[in-house]
Amino acid sequence: MITNLRNSFPEKSEGELHKIEKAFYRYLLDLTLEGFKMLTISSNEVKKRMACEDFSMIEDLKLRDQNFIYVLGHQGNWEWIGHSLSRHHVTQTDSLYHPLSNKFFDWLMYKMRTRAGTGLFPMQSSIREMIKRKNQLNGTAFIADQTPSSSEGVYWMTFLNQDTPVFTGTEKIAKKFNYPVVFISVKKIKRGYYVMSFKKVTDKPLETTDGFITETHTHMLEDDIKRQPEIWLWSHRRWKHRRKV
Repeated sequence: MITNLRNSFPEKSEGELHKIEKAFYRYLLDLTLEGFKMLTISSNEVKKRMACEDFSMIEDLKLRDQNFIYVLGHQGNWEWIGHSLSRHHVTQTDSLYHPLSNKFFDWLMYKMRTRAGTGLFPMQSSIREMIKRKNQLNGTAFIADQTPSSSEGVYWMTFLNQDTPVFTGTEKIAKKFNYPVVFISVKKIKRGYYVMSFKKVTDKPLETTDGFITETHTHMLEDDIKRQPEIWLWSHRRWKHRRKV
């Protein structure tokens, strides 16, 4: 992890980097505890702990009867975001996920994530499921900073000062359905409390150039990480692939 921090923040001293590292491990412990809390947390509690600054952007899409795409990263407590959106009843929230090989933990995660009414379907069936839901007003959530399984079929760009492969699924599906894309920004207020806000990536995906959507939402996440680096999931191997030359 410390190597990733050094590469991402070359301007910071070793002392500053180790401070971020220690803060990250404290956050990771809290994140684990907060995850299990999803099994029992009440509607009012989750709305208080994952608050929202302003729903006007989402309300506008709702008034237009417009389905759309949420895009976010592993920043803050991303699991609570779906819970909070569903509890606020702004619109139906669906989310993509990678099924776990362990059947018990896959069942547990499914139960935790759908308890508040969030729809959940495997990444592999995303297009088929979104076609099924095209007449049901909803926002479909994509976590876009997953570590690619290979360096093939990805978009390469500079992210946190490093050459980084980024999934293009969000952009491809947004263009396929011509759905607006909304980035969810998250910041931690204090232990166990976060606030999310919405940023427009694009209203008209088909009018954007190739790579625009991918670069835009990735840079939005990068800005959030630079603001609070200790609450991004540094433990996943984000830079394990290298671009072929």
